[in-house]
Amino acid sequence: MHRNLLIFCATLLFIGTIIALSINSVESQSDRVQRGKYLVDTVGACGHCHTPRAGAEYDMNMYLAGHPANASYPRYNFSMMQQGIFILTSTQMTAFSGPFGTSFASNLTPDQETGLGEWTEEMFIQAMRTGLHQGVARNRKIFPPMPTKHYAHMNDEDLQAIWAYLRTIKPIRNEVSSPLNSRGRPY
Repeated sequence: MHRNLLIFCATLLFIGTIIALSINSVESQSDRVQRGKYLVDTVGACGHCHTPRAGAEYDMNMYLAGHPANASYPRYNFSMMQQGIFILTSTQMTAFSGPFGTSFASNLTPDQETGLGEWTEEMFIQAMRTGLHQGVARNRKIFPPMPTKHYAHMNDEDLQAIWAYLRTIKPIRNEVSSPLNSRGRPY
């Protein structure tokens, strides 16, 4: 009888521990997502470039979906330097052209085909740390005006929170153009 009571108490303790850990895990995941939303929408200001504008307002139907697939983009030429012009932007504020070439704000939504859907958390964190597409050494650089040098100094918890939040937003199918070199050709 005493042995059965010990087994019963141990089982209850084990089940209680599992439930408590699950609740803490759910709460901490929810907290992580909320922190990520805060970082994306305020401190990181990701929407300033990754959410197209319709006039002065953000097009929230394209929240963090990057440069619209069929939208025009500016084309820089080096004679502009003599006029003191070093960067041009699209009317949606999602494409940027300068001496470096032309870059397009990426689709940050979890869309499997056109967004970050196939990325892993590690790829995302490495991309922020290294300034390389998907965080892979052989890949191209992430182009201006993305402030990768600033994101490289963020701590792991903040980058994990941003990643957790980006996984929760609405996936939007939007094929963003590849960056172009200064001659207008893909890198």
